[in-house]
Amino acid sequence: MGVEEKIQELIQSNDVVLFMKGNRHFPQCGFSSAVAKMLNELLPKYETVNVLADGEIREGIKAYSKWPTIPQLYIKGEFIGGSDIVRELYESGELHEKLGVQKKGAGADLSPAKLPQITVSESAKKALLDARDEPSLGLRIEIADDYATDLFLDEKQAKDIVIDVQGLPIFLDAGSAKRADGLKIDFVNGEKAGFRVENPNAPPRVKALRVKELKAMIDSGDAITIFDVRTPEEREIALLKEARHLDEKGAEYFEALPKDAKIAFLCHHGMRSRRAAERALELGFTQVFNIEGGIDAWSKDVDPSIPTY
Repeated sequence: MGVEEKIQELIQSNDVVLFMKGNRHFPQCGFSSAVAKMLNELLPKYETVNVLADGEIREGIKAYSKWPTIPQLYIKGEFIGGSDIVRELYESGELHEKLGVQKKGAGADLSPAKLPQITVSESAKKALLDARDEPSLGLRIEIADDYATDLFLDEKQAKDIVIDVQGLPIFLDAGSAKRADGLKIDFVNGEKAGFRVENPNAPPRVKALRVKELKAMIDSGDAITIFDVRTPEEREIALLKEARHLDEKGAEYFEALPKDAKIAFLCHHGMRSRRAAERALELGFTQVFNIEGGIDAWSKDVDPSIPTY
């Protein structure tokens, strides 16, 4: 079977198929990740084809669609486009229509069911009250979707949710209020003076793991599963025998792991593996490590018999 026939069969035998770098669980480029994230939100299941694993498919799909870039999305045999077009269709609701799913309605009630409980230490409260030059100013707390938090003095806005903490007014938008319950704010004096924020709702973060630390874990029998997100060609050049290849079979193994399993990700220098680790966090895993410096650092600092490239 030629590459064109293989591509045709993939498109015709799947209602939704995404030709991408990586797979839906572990995209290996930002554009593929963006499209997969939208599809993951809308569909429980769809087919992905990892073009990094097959050079013929990678070049063949570009010729087949007459579209020069990856990713490429097909729905019921129709070529939809790449990342930018899919994003436009998603925002307009047309992608939902093509997939037969309902777009979440605008105007839904975003207010939290109850006011969040926020603790402000005496030192933080004093620093804030000393800093404001108008009694109408309060502490605005903005918490983004990824739980990055910003604090600053501001005036109350019409739609703000207002909380009084011992005479200090706190202003939050509805989205931030939903993410703020249990928030603790402190102020630390000294050389590294500044505000410290603890949010129990924030998701776990990717932990950095140096190659010598990984070697010690392996030698001690620590239960950690290592996933290699590099291409088959790269693994032929330099292989860490303890690492599973994150191909389709590796992805199935990954999906079967308990969410509290200790997992680490490896690539050439640590960039692709970080994206994979961040995706693992999104999927609910809580003990996630990125191997800093990748196989290159392992070769230089742990096992020089492994070639560098």
